[in-house]
Amino acid sequence: MVKRAGRRLRTEHLDVRASDSLLSHPRVAVVVGKQGHTIVERNRLRRRLRELVRTRLLPVLGGMDLVIRAVSTAYDATFDQLKAEMESLRSRLETAS
Repeated sequence: MVKRAGRRLRTEHLDVRASDSLLSHPRVAVVVGKQGHTIVERNRLRRRLRELVRTRLLPVLGGMDLVIRAVSTAYDATFDQLKAEMESLRSRLETAS
């Protein structure tokens, strides 16, 4: 439901859908597609995104549902680039709340 109905936020490497939730805690899904890459590369990207969500987004999210989908260019992004995009998302989500 969030994938279709949520507010869309885009960065260079991420496509994010955000929706308010009736729950008091946040829920976050991280989606990393195959896109011609190996399982090792997918798992590395997924771990990086989950760590950034845990440290950067969860402390500021209230009752919100997020679906974060990595686009194909995310495989080539450095950790610092992904971190900067999470900070950008964080500020956009804080102002939208």
